[in-house]
Amino acid sequence: MTNLNKVPNRLLQEKSPYLLQHAHNPVDWYPWGEEAFAKAKAEDKPIFLSIGYSTCHWCHVMERESFEDEEVAQLINRYFVPIKVDREERPDVDHIYMEFCQALTGSGGWPLTLFLTPDERKPFYAGTYFPKESRYGRPGILDLLSQLGELWAKDQPKIRGSADSIYKAVTSREEPSVSSLTPALQDDFIPWAKEILDTAFQTLQKSFDRQYGGFGRAPKFPTPHHLTFLLRYAHDHSDGLEAQQAALMVRTTLERMGQGGIFDHVGFGFARYSTDRHWLVPHFEKMLYDNALLAIAYLENYQAQHDPHDEQKAREIFSYVLRDMTAPEGGFYSAEDADSEGVEGKFYVWTPQEIHEILGSEEGRLYCQAYGVSPEGNFEGKSIPNLLDTDWEALGSERQHSLEVLKRRLEKSREKLFAVRKERIPPHKDDKILTSWNGLMISALAKGAQVLGEPAYAEAAEQAVYFIRKNLYANQRLLARYRDGDSAHLGYLDDYAFLIWGLIELYQASGQKEHLEFALQLQREQDELFWDGAKSGYFLTGRDAEELLIRPKEIYDGATPSGNSISALNLIRLARLTGDGMLEERAYEQINAFKATLATYPSGYSAFLQAIQFALQESREIILAGSLQHPELKNMKTTIFKKFHPYTTLLYEEGTLSELIPWLKDYPLDSEKMTAYLCQNYACHKPVHKAEELSALLT
Repeated sequence: MTNLNKVPNRLLQEKSPYLLQHAHNPVDWYPWGEEAFAKAKAEDKPIFLSIGYSTCHWCHVMERESFEDEEVAQLINRYFVPIKVDREERPDVDHIYMEFCQALTGSGGWPLTLFLTPDERKPFYAGTYFPKESRYGRPGILDLLSQLGELWAKDQPKIRGSADSIYKAVTSREEPSVSSLTPALQDDFIPWAKEILDTAFQTLQKSFDRQYGGFGRAPKFPTPHHLTFLLRYAHDHSDGLEAQQAALMVRTTLERMGQGGIFDHVGFGFARYSTDRHWLVPHFEKMLYDNALLAIAYLENYQAQHDPHDEQKAREIFSYVLRDMTAPEGGFYSAEDADSEGVEGKFYVWTPQEIHEILGSEEGRLYCQAYGVSPEGNFEGKSIPNLLDTDWEALGSERQHSLEVLKRRLEKSREKLFAVRKERIPPHKDDKILTSWNGLMISALAKGAQVLGEPAYAEAAEQAVYFIRKNLYANQRLLARYRDGDSAHLGYLDDYAFLIWGLIELYQASGQKEHLEFALQLQREQDELFWDGAKSGYFLTGRDAEELLIRPKEIYDGATPSGNSISALNLIRLARLTGDGMLEERAYEQINAFKATLATYPSGYSAFLQAIQFALQESREIILAGSLQHPELKNMKTTIFKKFHPYTTLLYEEGTLSELIPWLKDYPLDSEKMTAYLCQNYACHKPVHKAEELSALLT
């Protein structure tokens, strides 16, 4: 219910751009001054104080959700005298009431929201952004207005006493207690969500192989979404014991997989799974989706734990994909077979004799020692190169080499072996191009461009997007498969969800508006084609697909995450990027739709759980305003992406994005400076112009 008549309020007479933005709200706003104070005293109504500024993202969100809404306005006007303050015009008022908010809540920012007594203007409740309705533990403004308004009418002495106590505590720097006034806004999301996350962590912890990493018994699958869930779990638990244990599980698994034979140490890339506990003997088939998801896991762990081995593995995965799995037109092929010449693994294994013939005696002996190539072999009489038992200290001591010198020698040997291996008969390549798996690799490459600062990765991702738009997107409908000039099969949920994921990451990496536009367009189409209007969640097939016996709806996160899991995360991220309340509501519906299923076996849905983790944590949005060619932009991006910020969204405003996201028009551009706006936990900080200043805000 919005104010369709747009009847102006008193703010229309003000000069402040921020106050003028609210001049047509149905809220009966007053500017800060005696007229409002006199009305509050005369009518014995508390003051509803809202402080912000014209370029504050969450100020605009709260206006759209609440202050433009008739239902909210009626409650404000009934119970309170509403006052709107521009913090840039009245820093004195802002400073005073920010102190109260920080004392009461432990944090502050804008929009700043307070409830004050009518005469002395002492706060009795404070916060920053409030959504219209209560959700996920954050009280909604509707509930808050009703409960505080009715409490004032029924028990003024209690509120005044609490306000006096708060005032005394703040002015004497004591710790205030306001639990008696906190409205009873019980939302069961936080308890059940945290329980599910904790159960998933505990289950993974019990099945974790402490020596070799991974989960469960052989055969062992990489399951990268377990690792990215654990990285977020570690992040969310800060420096506690759970954080250490979660981080250890990720580090051990990535390290041991990277050492094992499941990784191709000659030509790079990961095989599908390991047949043993040690990650030594793989099923030699290589899948595009495994390599995409593992690259993301290595990159995120590099951000979180800063191990250079993680950077190396991500680069090696991309080297393999761009060399062997990329079509000339830009899409990515699906897989490579395990067999060559009818024999599994023949392309990948070696004997000491072959190594020595290629490398010579000394270099061959070093390579065989380092990579476990022995006369007896480790796979049907031959050897899969691996680093599982490599004693680097002994190798270096024997040759009086540093680790760096050893690795340089071994890299030269690898290049020679790779050149010889190219002459072997290769495994069959499955050269079909799948939209869904391409979406995963687009996401991985875009994240590689973010974290490693490599423009070539973003360029490869963009080429894949252009390929899909040209060959797999017809009449506002994604198709699932392309091969040999033929595109076929109506796209499934995974095609939409995974490609949207890739587009979001690519926009975050490049700032090119077209990628965000396409993501939003696809999300609208996905909602239209796949949404279950009766029970919520997304079907696997579109409403225009062939009618089968049943219409499946998948959520289990197996070899790849489910489309429903990635959709939940996409919706939250797009909502935070655009401020679109409809997207946010759809995200909440998506999460609630699968609550019972998630509770049955939480660790089976570790990708879906990452959407819940995002919903639970405080939001953080960064707007980088200025030219995409500004030299300071690169420094700011490096500052943002060098650390693990899993719940941060990034917008680039160079003067055109406000056409897509109207509230960005309030973020001024400076032709000389790059400006970074940081909004965190629904409140905004002062803008900064240097990467060092932004870094200080992000710590």
